[in-house]
Amino acid sequence: MNKSTSGGYIKGLGKRANAVLSILVLLLSTCMILPVVLILVISVSSEKSIVEKGYSFLPSEWSAGAYLYIFKNAGNILRAFGVTFAVTIVGTILSLFLISTMAYVISNRYYRHRNILTVGVMIPMFFSGGLAASYAVNTQLFGLKNSYLALILPIACSSWYIIVMRTYFLRNIPEEILEAARLEGASEFRLYYQFVLPMSRPILLTVGIFEAFSYWNSWYENLIYTDSAHSELYMLQYILYNMEKSASYITSNENISGAVMGDVPTQSLRMALASLIILPIIIVYPFFRRFFVRGLTAGGGK
Repeated sequence: MNKSTSGGYIKGLGKRANAVLSILVLLLSTCMILPVVLILVISVSSEKSIVEKGYSFLPSEWSAGAYLYIFKNAGNILRAFGVTFAVTIVGTILSLFLISTMAYVISNRYYRHRNILTVGVMIPMFFSGGLAASYAVNTQLFGLKNSYLALILPIACSSWYIIVMRTYFLRNIPEEILEAARLEGASEFRLYYQFVLPMSRPILLTVGIFEAFSYWNSWYENLIYTDSAHSELYMLQYILYNMEKSASYITSNENISGAVMGDVPTQSLRMALASLIILPIIIVYPFFRRFFVRGLTAGGGK
């Protein structure tokens, strides 16, 4: 039975089944979109409205106070945007290089140690040395402290993505092409660069999107590898995290005057910070959606 899709319908299913399936997908999409809409609405709601009506799609009073509070630190936020953008671009490129090269090595049937390396790659997926061990290794052995490398290298390589990319290489890169190139005298690096990478764009873009999101949402590296004397290295998430933490401290401290507390839109501020985090991702994602879907489904077979 042909299960291919055409015009949004699955061939082989009746009209009623397709209608039910479309309704279910629509309901599921609505359930995913509504929380994002609610976050945006609350971020422009007044504190008075939130206190009176709670989290509502129709606030009694609108206010941009949360965003005005955020942009009082516009200089720091813009600098953090620049740092985050640079770290995301460089980190994603480095991650793709490290992941794809390792995945190619352990997918190469002619490499005698590939099984041992595969086991070595999989061990971190199940066991971790812990925060103290990783901090000691990164700071004392590699000297990753108060530098851009400290924001990039600790999360630059993922065992999971290596295994995913290895599986893609094994299932979707024709061995006949690589074998023919080997007979022509092509080196392994040339095979990787000239043949494997061009045929692996879907999985490279998929892994790249996930890695970019990981770097974009990163703040923990700032917390443990950057001290307050190097605030120029603060990424956007860490700046916003500190702002939310400061606002929560002000509202919970009884020694702070009521006038100061009144200037801090605590509830709407949290949602405004979340909006600043997710909006760039929402804007960028549609441009890469088709590659993302192809990368997720391409590993299903040759």
